[in-house]
Amino acid sequence: MKEKKDLFGERLAGHYDELKWLYMELYDDEERFAELCGKLQGFFDARKKSLKTLDAKREADPKWYRGSGLLGMMMYVSQFAGNLKGVTEHLDYVRSCGVNYLHLMPLMESPAGRSDGGYAVADFRKVQKELGTVEDLEELADRCHEQGISLCLDFVMNHTSEDHEWARRARAGEKEYQDRYFFYDSWEIPMQFEKTVPQVFPTTAPGNFTWLPDVGKHVMTSFYPYQWDLNYANPVVFNEMVYNYLFLANLGIDVIRLDAVPYIWKELGTTCRNLPQVHTLVRMMRMIGEIVCPGTLLLGEVVMEPVKVAPYFGTVEKPECHMLYNVTTMATVWHTVATQDVRLLKKQLDIVYGLPSAYTFLNYLRCHDDIGWGLDYDTLAEWGMQQIPHKQFLNDFFTGKLEDSFSRGELYNNDPITRDARFCGTTASMCGVEKAGFCGDAHGMERAIRLDVMLHAFMLFQAGIPVIYSGDEVGQVNDYSYKDDPEKRMDSRYIHRGAFQWNLVKNTEKSGTVQEQIFKALRKLETLRAEHEAFGTYAKAETCESGSDGVLVLKRTGKKETLVGIFNFSRERQEIAWTETGTDLLTGEQIGSGGRVWMRPFDFAWGTLDRSGTND
Repeated sequence: MKEKKDLFGERLAGHYDELKWLYMELYDDEERFAELCGKLQGFFDARKKSLKTLDAKREADPKWYRGSGLLGMMMYVSQFAGNLKGVTEHLDYVRSCGVNYLHLMPLMESPAGRSDGGYAVADFRKVQKELGTVEDLEELADRCHEQGISLCLDFVMNHTSEDHEWARRARAGEKEYQDRYFFYDSWEIPMQFEKTVPQVFPTTAPGNFTWLPDVGKHVMTSFYPYQWDLNYANPVVFNEMVYNYLFLANLGIDVIRLDAVPYIWKELGTTCRNLPQVHTLVRMMRMIGEIVCPGTLLLGEVVMEPVKVAPYFGTVEKPECHMLYNVTTMATVWHTVATQDVRLLKKQLDIVYGLPSAYTFLNYLRCHDDIGWGLDYDTLAEWGMQQIPHKQFLNDFFTGKLEDSFSRGELYNNDPITRDARFCGTTASMCGVEKAGFCGDAHGMERAIRLDVMLHAFMLFQAGIPVIYSGDEVGQVNDYSYKDDPEKRMDSRYIHRGAFQWNLVKNTEKSGTVQEQIFKALRKLETLRAEHEAFGTYAKAETCESGSDGVLVLKRTGKKETLVGIFNFSRERQEIAWTETGTDLLTGEQIGSGGRVWMRPFDFAWGTLDRSGTND
């Protein structure tokens, strides 16, 4: 690629006025802004030729990530392959899964035993020693690009570890560094914060502040006592964190996941969530990326309902995040599995489908974290499901306490007073694979596999980027060995963070095994998805009436075709009225007959609809 004489200057000029206006609105600091612009030039100049070539390619096709061809997988490096070099060596397996978007869980330097799974970063430019080096990470990114794989990495921007250099110097009494956090001499101001700021982990890490007896001060710690919140009202913090972001981008990271982004601006008298200044900061980061590394995307982690998630896309004229998680749908899917009632899922999909088609969501069934039951309880109450007893029902169902439950897993952050808790478990264990295998229940196993595949089919039917949690492709069940590790035993989330079972991969070639059935079915669905343009973001998506509370019917209309997805969340055989004419994508047979479609328990169908006589 022949670079323009002053490509950086052109990009900077295109954003300069807005970037300066926003920066000065927050900080009113000409000197710091000038420093920022100078540093951006340095990062641009340091960006290697192969990445600039990729930038140019993606600038020419800004919708490159919005089609139907991307398939993601998220994993812990240590659990999947030991270290970064191991992941590089196993990229052939990643590609065999059809994956071309690889999300590596936090891997920057963090203290053992006080890392929150890597989310307490002690150095944003060093990799955890046991995982390798920064050079290993850059090598992995290069190899991924050679194989057409985009690499995603978490950027933990709300806080640092108490072992970070800034925190150590703050603890030593240096005011400049204390000003990068929230330090208070007395309890007076922290007490005022506590009146309005919700607790993130009320059971395991109550409160939002930690007393430091060696310093004689309180420091804000919204998540855990060893994670000190950064003060983004200080321009030094913003500038330095932008430099860390660009450092990762210049290693070849294609997607920067902004962790806990709604929390990053703190203001007394508020909830310290979703404040307007957060959007200013993210908007500036978006523009900075478009200036230095336009091939790099921002993925926002906003674990809230759609009305609070959507604003993080920004506007068409002033975009913020390129992609966001579809967290509400994920939680509601599991509610639907337990209740066999699709009404809430249908209502929430109507909300998501009503958003601009340019909005790109990441869709998933499970991730590294727990499942919090953040459901629409006002609507559920109208249907006779009250919040506290319903949460209790869901947790009892998924932990296997109910007689008709097939799920296995454990609670996380269980509060005996409020009876509120979250849930942990792998997809396969939640679907019944673990129970059926333990009991030698062949019928139960057949049903569990069918549910597992149906849920993945539902996820893959959504627009956006489907992301599979490593191990789900081979039906990996819960790993209870975490209880033998003193550093993990108190955190039940490790039940689904177990080491990848490579022996299960061998079974994907053995006919009739659980692994072969799940792996083969998912690969078929993933291949079909990539082949049909109506799975792309810009297709029109809608829900349809099925006449049954147990069956969800979805439709996607693209430029060339209309697709239908029928999903039976009921444990019983279902029959629905059918007036369309269509062909099943999996079997090639006609969908339904005699004006009816029959669905086995937990079964599904993908099909193309006959568009003859329509105006499409």
